[in-house]
Amino acid sequence: MKQQQLQGLSKKEITLVSDLEFKEKYYFTREDVEQHFRIKREMINTLYTLKKKGRIVRLNKNKYFLIPIKARTGRWVDSSYTIMHEMMDGKDYYLGGWGAANYWGLTDQIPMRFDVWTTRRQGRCTILNSKFVFHRTTKKDISKKGIEVKEGKLHFKIMKKEESALWLSLHQ
Repeated sequence: MKQQQLQGLSKKEITLVSDLEFKEKYYFTREDVEQHFRIKREMINTLYTLKKKGRIVRLNKNKYFLIPIKARTGRWVDSSYTIMHEMMDGKDYYLGGWGAANYWGLTDQIPMRFDVWTTRRQGRCTILNSKFVFHRTTKKDISKKGIEVKEGKLHFKIMKKEESALWLSLHQ
């Protein structure tokens, strides 16, 4: 993987980044930053430039993650559970596989990738050094097999413990 070299920021970019950091809004949408721009094209260009400079990471079509200024080298890691929850906008998904088995304490193996069952997308992606594999499923399956977890700042949906134990028994 090529190491990203941080570049200087323009006045507009500094204003945007500092405003988001002041509000502690590290996950943000285009609507959250549109007040900083006169026209939509200016916003799109600034977000593109910040992405190219390594100051933001695009999570989905409308949502981004701000790399904090305190990450001087441009590298930053957030919880994979939080990244996944933000990437899926908090709906129509649950985390399963080795990630769920590890969360429930069914295995000591630290997951190298996170399997996400969702109604909205499929394929693979890597965001902030977390690898995600998306599998298609139905809303009925999500409500039957998934459970919502809130622990302090962590908030995500995960496969129920019984379902995880069954999945683990089939994959060992």
